[in-house]
Amino acid sequence: MKKITILVLAGLLLGTVSCKESEFAEAYPDPAKISETTVEKQFTGVLYSNREYVLPGYTHYFVTLRTSLNPYTQATGTLSQSGRYVPGSAGIENVWYSYYDMMAQYRQLQKVYASKSAEQQAGLKIFMLAAPIYVYDHTQRLVDVHGAIPFTQAGMLSTNGGDYNASTAKFDTAEEIYTFMLDDLKRIATELNTITVNAGYQKAFQTQDFLNKGDVTAWKRYANSLRLRLLNRVSDVESFKSRVNTEMAEILGNAATYPIVETNAQNIQINVYDINTDLNSKGFRDGLASDGWYGNTASKSMIDHMNANKDPRLPILFEPGVNAGGKFIGIDPTATEAVQTAQFNAGQVAIYNRYTLSHNQFFPGVLINAPQMNLIKAEYYLRAGNDAAAKTAYETAITQSVDFYNKILSITNAIGITGSALPAQATPASVAAYIAGDGVNWSKAATSTDKLKLIATQKWLHYNVVQPYENWADIRRLDYPVLNFQTDNANAQTLPPVRWTIPGNEITYNAANYAAVRAADNLKTKLFWDVK
Repeated sequence: MKKITILVLAGLLLGTVSCKESEFAEAYPDPAKISETTVEKQFTGVLYSNREYVLPGYTHYFVTLRTSLNPYTQATGTLSQSGRYVPGSAGIENVWYSYYDMMAQYRQLQKVYASKSAEQQAGLKIFMLAAPIYVYDHTQRLVDVHGAIPFTQAGMLSTNGGDYNASTAKFDTAEEIYTFMLDDLKRIATELNTITVNAGYQKAFQTQDFLNKGDVTAWKRYANSLRLRLLNRVSDVESFKSRVNTEMAEILGNAATYPIVETNAQNIQINVYDINTDLNSKGFRDGLASDGWYGNTASKSMIDHMNANKDPRLPILFEPGVNAGGKFIGIDPTATEAVQTAQFNAGQVAIYNRYTLSHNQFFPGVLINAPQMNLIKAEYYLRAGNDAAAKTAYETAITQSVDFYNKILSITNAIGITGSALPAQATPASVAAYIAGDGVNWSKAATSTDKLKLIATQKWLHYNVVQPYENWADIRRLDYPVLNFQTDNANAQTLPPVRWTIPGNEITYNAANYAAVRAADNLKTKLFWDVK
C-alpha cells in the first residue's frame, strides 16, 4: 500500500545532470539509510525528482493527459465514450505523488541549509532563492487543478524527526497559496537583484543546476515570469485586482529590475542534449502516440481553425491521416463513437507530427516561454486600454510561437518514422500573411471581447499538448475559445469538469485535514480564479 505522499520523505536522488538513473542508484543504493547530503546536491534532487512531469514522458502523457486535460481542451480528439469526463484516478494520483515527492526533497533542502553556519548560508543563498521558484511553478500547476492542497506544512516528516502524527499537513486554500507565492516570489526577485555569488559557489551552482545552468539572470527571468503568470491568473478576482494592476505594471514597466522571458532564447525549459541520460523525451512517443489509444489524434475544432486561417504551424504540429489525401481532418467531439471510429480506422484523422512531437526524443521540458509571456502581456494591455501595446504583444507572440516550433523541428530525430515526410519550416512571409488574415487580424476585431477571443485562441493553439495545464487553466478562466462537447447522459458528469478531485489515499490517510475541504472537492466547483 502506498503511504500518503505528504508524509513520506522521498529518496534522495542526488547527482549531476550527466548521471544516468543507474548511477544515481549506485551512488545512493538505499535512500532510507542516507544520513548526509549537501545543499548543492539536494538542490539537484528537487529539480530531478519530478523531471518526468516536465520532460514529456510516457506515464504523464498516456495515463494522465490522454484521459483528461488534452481532450478537455480539445488539443486532441477522442472518442465519445461514457465516463470520459471523469479524470482517471491513476493519472491524478501520479501527478499528486510526483509533486509531493518534490516537496519532500525541497523540505530536506531547507533542513540541510538550516543546519549550516551563517557564513555557509551566505555562500549557499543562491540555491535557496532558485529552488522555491521551481517549486512554486509546480505548486501553481497543482493548485490550478485541485484548488486547496497541503502546502505550508507538507513534506515535513524529516524535519519533524519522523513523527507521522506531527507531520500530517493541513490543506491551505488556493487563495492563501497564491498570496504566499506572490509575496515570496517578489522577495526572491528583489534578493536576486542584490546577490553576489562567489566563484566557488557559482561553479557548484552551474554544475548542479541542469535547468538554467547556473545563470542567475535566467533565474531572475523565471521568478518574474512566474509572478506575471500568477498575477494574470487571478486578474478577474476582485480581492486581487489592485495587486494585479500594481505589480504587473511594475514588472512590465521596469525590465532592468524585473526581467522576464522576452525571447525564445531565454525560454525556461529542460533541454535534452543526450538521450542516453535520464534527461530525455524517449517516453513521449508511446505516451502521446500509442497505437489505437487516441492520444495524439487531432480535434476538429483545432484543425478547422488552423485550416481556415492558413496557420503556418499546421504542417509542423500535425500530419494528415494516411488515407486523407493530404488533407488535415480532426475528430468531431459531437459525433457518435461509431462515426469517430470509422473515420479513424479509414486513415482520415490527422495526428500530431511525429518529427516535431511524439517521436522527437530531444523535445524539451517546457516551463515558461516567450510566446506565453507575450500573450499574457497582450491580455494585460488589453485590460489596461493600451490597444497598441496589446496588438504588438499579440503579434509578437504569434511570430515567436511559429519560431518556437520551427526550432523544435530543427532539433528533431527521425527514429522510427515511416510514411511521412519531414515538414518544412514556416517562413516569415507565411507568418505575416497569417497575422493579416481575417480570423487572426487584431485590427479587424471590433471589440475588446473579440480581441480577448483572439488572445485566448492563440494561447490554445500555442499550448496545444505541449503546455496542457496552462491550456486548461486559461480556457476555464477566459471561457474562450468556445468548445462544443457531446453531453454524456449516461454519466453523472455530463461535460468536462472544472477541476480534479483529491486522490483517495490523501483522503484516507489525511482524513482530519481533508474534512475542511471536502465540500468543495468535486468536479463541478470552480476554482477561485474562474469567475466568468
